[in-house]
Amino acid sequence: MAAQLAPAGEPVGISVLGSTGSIGISTLDVLRRHPERYRVVSLSARRQVDTMFRQCLEFRPRQAVMVEPDAARRLSELLRDEGGIDTEVLTGAESLEIIASAPESRVVMAAIVGAAGLLSTLAAARTGKRILLANKEALVMSGALLMNEVRRSGAKLLPIDSEHNAIFQCMPPNQRQDLAQTGVRRIVLTASGGPFRETPLDELANVTPEQACTHPNWDMGRKISVDSATMMNKGLELIEACWLFDAKPEQVEIVIHPQSVVHSMVAYHDGSVLAQLGNPDMRTPIAHALAWPERIDSGVDALDLVQVGQLTFQNPDRRRFPCLALAEAAAREGGAAAIAMNAANEVAVSAFLAGDIGFTDIPAVVGHTLSATPSSDAASIEQILASDAAARQRAGEHVDQIRSTTV
Repeated sequence: MAAQLAPAGEPVGISVLGSTGSIGISTLDVLRRHPERYRVVSLSARRQVDTMFRQCLEFRPRQAVMVEPDAARRLSELLRDEGGIDTEVLTGAESLEIIASAPESRVVMAAIVGAAGLLSTLAAARTGKRILLANKEALVMSGALLMNEVRRSGAKLLPIDSEHNAIFQCMPPNQRQDLAQTGVRRIVLTASGGPFRETPLDELANVTPEQACTHPNWDMGRKISVDSATMMNKGLELIEACWLFDAKPEQVEIVIHPQSVVHSMVAYHDGSVLAQLGNPDMRTPIAHALAWPERIDSGVDALDLVQVGQLTFQNPDRRRFPCLALAEAAAREGGAAAIAMNAANEVAVSAFLAGDIGFTDIPAVVGHTLSATPSSDAASIEQILASDAAARQRAGEHVDQIRSTTV
């Protein structure tokens, strides 16, 4: 509730990490609808200077982080010469931790894609923020560490992924114990199936980055769009769901739902199944988490079920989506396996988007990296980062091998 985050009558300070990405832009769209409730304290991006400049002009944050130094210099020049505002520009990855833990920010939108968002999310957790978690990789890499920091500091972790936000809304209040004790039988994660749900299997090897990034229902960044096309995103979400809701991998079921209207479901022992429905627009879960336990306008059109017509569900084809099986195996093993899977996937997707490997090489890189990763627990941040670096090296070497055989 806003009154719990700021003195009565004062807007709540919020930092948006990854403000120039799709989640960040959607977050700012919700915030601009409620200037009396929220004020933007800080923004961050890697290199998109023009977008950040426009955001600074509109929201006038106290600080803006551009991770890349050249981008920070250009933003400083624009703000000085054309903006006429006194936003302080910071640079470097360590600056993300500074704004994530700043006392002026009571809410942190963690929307940096991939492992790059891990340390800033941990910083927000250590300082007791309300964390709106759109970075699923933070939990995949460091689930135990992050959840321990949340409990120790009294932070509140609210999921932004549409699936996990839906589960949160369908769960019993204050659920933080074994699912069976709360009457929950299983969690059902829905997946659109991406753009290649019905593509003949023998055509997948020829998929281009442009095709993989054209999602039928959602407007997402390129990396997340490729993860949706391979269904690796659903594997990452399975691991995230286990940490968020104290679930075992076998308690999480994945079903394909092409319409993307039912965002996920929770099945109970009495036979009830609770589902959260809505149009496929990330502003809905963002608005929910911002105002929780209240509700505010998100700008999303009301769902018209008559216009939708029908809702269909089917089991995913493991031959079509080998990344899903790899992620399920990593979820069962945990520790270094989950870290290696995430790292290898980031390397493989980057190589695919650069045209260095094919679409069907992505699971090959992930599988090779997983098979070469020894089982171990990664409890400390040092162990987590070391496992991540080792996996990236293995994955990069396998990408080079694939590239050398196809040149």
